[in-house]
Amino acid sequence: MQDKATRRQFLKAAGMSGAALSVGNLGFLEKVPPVSAQEARVTPALVRLNAGIEPLVRLIEDTPQAELLEQVAQRIRQGTTYQQVVAALFLAGVRNIAPRPNVGFKFHAVMVINAAHQESLASPETDRWLPIFWALDEFKKSQAMEQHDSGWRMAPVNESIVPPPHKAKAAFITAMDNWDEKNADASIAGLVRSAGANEIYELFYRYGARDFRSIGHKAIFTGHSWRLLQFIGWQHAEAVLRSLAFACLNHDVKNTTPALSDEPADRPWRRNQKLVAGMGSAWMSGKVDDGATREMLAVLRQGTDEEACDKAVALIGSGISPQSIWDALFIAASEIVMRQPNVPNVHSMSSANALRYAFQASGDDVTRKLLILQDCAFITRFRDAVRGKVADLRIDDVKPLAVKESAEAIEEIFSDVSADHLNGAKKIHYYLSNGGSPQDLMNAARRLIFLKGRDAHDYKFSCAVLEDYFKVSPAWRNQFLAASSFYLKGSGEKDNVLVQRTRAAMKL
Repeated sequence: MQDKATRRQFLKAAGMSGAALSVGNLGFLEKVPPVSAQEARVTPALVRLNAGIEPLVRLIEDTPQAELLEQVAQRIRQGTTYQQVVAALFLAGVRNIAPRPNVGFKFHAVMVINAAHQESLASPETDRWLPIFWALDEFKKSQAMEQHDSGWRMAPVNESIVPPPHKAKAAFITAMDNWDEKNADASIAGLVRSAGANEIYELFYRYGARDFRSIGHKAIFTGHSWRLLQFIGWQHAEAVLRSLAFACLNHDVKNTTPALSDEPADRPWRRNQKLVAGMGSAWMSGKVDDGATREMLAVLRQGTDEEACDKAVALIGSGISPQSIWDALFIAASEIVMRQPNVPNVHSMSSANALRYAFQASGDDVTRKLLILQDCAFITRFRDAVRGKVADLRIDDVKPLAVKESAEAIEEIFSDVSADHLNGAKKIHYYLSNGGSPQDLMNAARRLIFLKGRDAHDYKFSCAVLEDYFKVSPAWRNQFLAASSFYLKGSGEKDNVLVQRTRAAMKL
């Protein structure tokens, strides 16, 4: 017992040393004022941004990509705050990049802003600017693509058809149910001007989850937009929610709408609206059960979407906590990524993260039931969409593998994450199971994303899994994070080009 305690103490110290010493060097940020934890929080007294944000939005929109980082760094040194930069970037994104023809691709520049912000919040103060600078650069790339492809910019609201306040909610629901873009755009503007934030997002939690088009991006954008609006201020909601409504109405049905057809992407939602009654009124009071999680996981691995939803309803109806179902959903998503760690598959994790976030944020009992059932359907769809070479791996294969008992324990782990995914995962499992610090491990993982991430999915995925570690039951938590390391960055990968550009901007 004494040896085990000593090893735990040692690994905890080793984790702190590895994270602090050399897993990524961000010293070049020291010339820019650090972002304090207080400034990065949602603070009502600070989010009352006024029309003065427009010049900063225009600066981001109009400055060439090669000059933007230097221009923003100069504004920061002159007093522009972290919150103002994030707000202006998000508003520039929704005004200049359309969530079409797919709520993904170039629109990732908008959706990644919240992931970059959340990663900043969870990082040491000295690290917090780099993900935002990365997101600024990503916006410029997508803005250029949009201008080349379509020249789209968000048009003014058609005020002549904006419904009066007492009719706005009903008009919005009718338009969304009928997939009516013109009236949805006008009615969401009317609703934002007359209704509260929670009331509006209760509607979007459903519309973001009602179909599987865009592989979960509708739900992802719903969650990301809500979280960012809480930070930048509800006064910016109209443009953001017009973009969100437009995204949620994206469909591929020809010559009609999903409301008048029977497409595979829409069937789980229609079926699940009938299934929720079987979950009962006391559905949240069940017990967490590891055996039930394994039962659910077995169906998610092999069953159809209908079988997965039926299994969840049956387990919850028999007295099992929804937590056990969510555990299985997160584990199943991590296995999809383990078996084939590529961009399409990481959405199984980021969409599960978004649906779980909405599940916790919603105050409507039926909506919450629908969200967990929709993820049961989504996970089986992701599983069935996997193509090409697939590794024969499950979370059970991530067994603890000893990490060297030295001050460089975390460095050893992330070296293996680059060279051998499975060994890296096994060492993470060992490290966490023997008293290693989850926070130190996560700080190192985030720092490597900041230095080596090249794609919006690096930020979205890491944001999701590092947050969801704390949402998975303790019995599964360490294996879940270990398995998820298959799409994290290792220390052996090259720094991204933006690191050099940011380093130069900060030295001016």
